[in-house]
Amino acid sequence: MTTSTDSRSGGKDAVQRFGRFLSAMVMPNIGAFIAWGLITALFIKTGWLPNPLLGGFEDAAGQTHTGLVGPMITYLLPLLIAYSGGKLVADHRGGVLGAIAAMGVIVGTDIPMFIGAMIMGPLAGWVIKQFDRAVQHRIPAGFEMLINNFSAGIIGALLAILGFYAIGPVVEGFSALISGGVQWLVSAGLLPLVSLFIEPGKILFLNNAINHGILTPLGTQQVAEAGKSLYFLLEANPGPGLGVLLAYWAFAKGTIKASAPGAAIIHFLGGIHEIYFPYVLMRPALLLAVIAGGMAGIATLVALGGGLVSAASPGSIFAILALTPRDAFLANILAVVVAAAVSFAISALILRGATYTEDDLAAAQSGSKAMKGGPAASAPAVASSGVTTDVSDLGARPVRKVVFACDAGMGSSAMGATGFRKKVQAAGLPIEVTNTSIENIPADADIVVTQQNLTSRARSKQPGAQHVSIDNFVGNPIYDRMIDELKAGVAAPVAAAAVSGAQPAVQVVQGEQVAQAASAVAAPQATAAQPGREPSSVLRRENIRLGLSSESRDEAVRRAGEMLVASGYVDPEYVPAMLQREEVVSTYIGNGVAIPHGVDEAKARIKSSGIVVNQYPQGVDFDGQTAYLVIGIAGQGGDHMEILANIAGALEDEQTAAHLARTADPDEIYRAFTGA
Repeated sequence: MTTSTDSRSGGKDAVQRFGRFLSAMVMPNIGAFIAWGLITALFIKTGWLPNPLLGGFEDAAGQTHTGLVGPMITYLLPLLIAYSGGKLVADHRGGVLGAIAAMGVIVGTDIPMFIGAMIMGPLAGWVIKQFDRAVQHRIPAGFEMLINNFSAGIIGALLAILGFYAIGPVVEGFSALISGGVQWLVSAGLLPLVSLFIEPGKILFLNNAINHGILTPLGTQQVAEAGKSLYFLLEANPGPGLGVLLAYWAFAKGTIKASAPGAAIIHFLGGIHEIYFPYVLMRPALLLAVIAGGMAGIATLVALGGGLVSAASPGSIFAILALTPRDAFLANILAVVVAAAVSFAISALILRGATYTEDDLAAAQSGSKAMKGGPAASAPAVASSGVTTDVSDLGARPVRKVVFACDAGMGSSAMGATGFRKKVQAAGLPIEVTNTSIENIPADADIVVTQQNLTSRARSKQPGAQHVSIDNFVGNPIYDRMIDELKAGVAAPVAAAAVSGAQPAVQVVQGEQVAQAASAVAAPQATAAQPGREPSSVLRRENIRLGLSSESRDEAVRRAGEMLVASGYVDPEYVPAMLQREEVVSTYIGNGVAIPHGVDEAKARIKSSGIVVNQYPQGVDFDGQTAYLVIGIAGQGGDHMEILANIAGALEDEQTAAHLARTADPDEIYRAFTGA
């Protein structure tokens, strides 16, 4: 029984990892897809503002123009996807090889080569990564740049030729097969049946993989042929989820009733569909409602000729309307309304008279996190040491770089890196300590430190590194154990070298050299404020609020987000992205502190770096941990890192953190966090 369960769980995790990998190639480039969609909607022959020079069609004089639409879909978008795919596997070098290799499939076929780019990008990254590993210890000194450049050129050229003659034609045939199958479903009136797979897949957090990994490439190709595509609305239609939330509001009993309207607003207007998944999980029979709603919406789109010109991301009604061509407004709006109405009607029958509480929602959210790869209820308990990984062998091999990684790379990991960097400097270790997002973990990382529910992603990103899994980043006692192991690892080769007379592989730098090396390592993170920029522009005294009454986690996060908006640091759309972050992974970092901030995709909503501080003497529950200081963060570039380093330093000490959680003087917090 256990083996079967573990096998199913492993299979689900594998599917989710593959889906995340697919969507990770497309999502960073959604802005380019939207730009292309807007240009298409405005300037093609049937667009809002037909323009032959921009839209690429024959003008009144009979001259045919290239325009922007064709080159962008033929070259720009596939190359961006291929670069992103290669970079996921082998950083920038892999991205460059991915773009070179993708040119082969692009030129060798007559259709937009998105699927080919999603194959060639990662393949090129994998090939160059294997080559680099094979030769890394065999390159003569002084020939590194020559070999690196020529190997990239030769391998890239060979892969481009492979794509031209072999992979491109296969992908073209596969695309024709898929297109024919979809056309058969449409002509047979069976396309609504795809909701049987899409809606349950969304609840399993495959929504981004389905939308951006599968439907976006298909839809973009269809837009090139027909000017719009209903593929973009198969998953992004907010109607099914809206119907469920409205039914909870209208018919459910208990405290859960009050949370549904707010969730509906975030879902429908903000486009954060993940917020309704726990509501479905509370009553799994509601899958019938969202499936039926999805089917009704698709049937409406097919009947009335609906569709979008590009992917709507996030799936907000505003994004949908902005990307609707002028001949599809009625169809698209009705598709949303009909989907919501059908979902609402079925949900009402299921929910009528049922009583639910916030505890039921919390349990469903926990299950939802487990499905997404978050901390599951069945996960091993975190030891009191704060670590879930054995660190006794960290010094077994030379360590030159330690990387702290989190989902976005701008908040909790930065604070963890700051605290650990100080310990490394104090120990006189010649080790670089930095922080980054999970997706950008460098290839030369020797040790990667992540929160426990992100470790599997980090390990798949950089399997060659040693991984330390922790439960919080600030004040974690595991850091001292790590330092002891690293010191022992450095001391061993030094002692062995002293006996043998050989030069150690990792030299211990002493005295002034240690200070210089540590300063050089710390400089990019700890002193990244822009020249002439005062810390007070990032954290202002008026953005420190003391003595707030205890409230729910979401209310506290929303309050911090609204303060960031009011101070001009972020757009209002950043607030729902902060709430989404809490569903991905808790922003509680230890010592009574939480640092809510937006998901990685929300960085575009940041106007300038800003930090706000709210003090809750009675505390706020962050997924079982009590936060007394809730520090809202919007980080753009590195100009918030100086204050973040000060915050990390102040809060590393448990007594200091406890004092700041009780102080009635905002200047104490301001001085501690800005170094003023």
